[in-house]
Amino acid sequence: MKRSVFIDGAAGTTGLEIRDRLSGRDEIDLIVLEGDQRKDAEARRAALNDADFVVLCLPDDAARESVALIENSRTRVVDASTAHRTAAGWVYGFAELEPAQATAIAAAPRVTNPGCYPTGFLALVRPLVRAGLIPADGAVSVNAVSGYSGGGRQMIEEYEGGEPSAWRGYGLSLDHKHVPEMQRHARLEHSPIFTPAVVNTYRGMVVEVPLALHALPRRPSLDAIRDTLTAAYESSPIVRVIDDAATTVRVEDDAGTDRLTIRVFGNAERGHARLVATLDNLGKGAAGAAVQNLNIMAGFDPVAGLVL
Repeated sequence: MKRSVFIDGAAGTTGLEIRDRLSGRDEIDLIVLEGDQRKDAEARRAALNDADFVVLCLPDDAARESVALIENSRTRVVDASTAHRTAAGWVYGFAELEPAQATAIAAAPRVTNPGCYPTGFLALVRPLVRAGLIPADGAVSVNAVSGYSGGGRQMIEEYEGGEPSAWRGYGLSLDHKHVPEMQRHARLEHSPIFTPAVVNTYRGMVVEVPLALHALPRRPSLDAIRDTLTAAYESSPIVRVIDDAATTVRVEDDAGTDRLTIRVFGNAERGHARLVATLDNLGKGAAGAAVQNLNIMAGFDPVAGLVL
């Protein structure tokens, strides 16, 4: 069955990426507002209520306003903003997060896309917490770097039109807006210590969780960590766990794709591990995840339109 889709915020970075993934698909009819119609309140209201599915690519307050404009119980929503990631009544749109997560997404009227950093963090940590290898009451830290497109149009213009930094750390007050999302969906009792940075490349992301295995209550081996993560994603066409001899990881490793790659590095003698996820901040970290969620909700092939 053909489904109509309206992307509210289609002119933004994430919106354009979603539109590219949906364009040309016979099973999807895109509702498009051109020119001044995008700012016309009544035109937006009509589009929001006419569509079978709405994808929100808006600032948080605008996303909440758009949801309030939907006056029927038929239109289903995927929100790519931060507005609803810990909100009651919204299903978290990370299909690989829990064994029944995709089923919950398929039935949900409201789905909230994960953040790009939380996607990498949760992919690494949640299976280990679920298996008891990382205690829920333990101290966890996460270090991450992202391409500058993650900062939206203003940061893109700054990097491409000014004097960009090679590396720029931020969130120095340790209160980044992604932290509550990370804590809740990893099911941790304490907030993780999150140290994000932006680097001078357009897209791509590395998310890393260091572990002192000898300090964990169960003292898991590197093999136990790797085997648990492999088992968690063995049926996924999108999240893959690679056991290779890589000696470097690049922020661009999965750029231009909608996949997520996990590697486990470490030193068994010292009991140290480095859990590393690479993804595209605009792919599995944003537009790719939104399209995957839309596919699941509509009953389409979950990877339709994705680059893997």
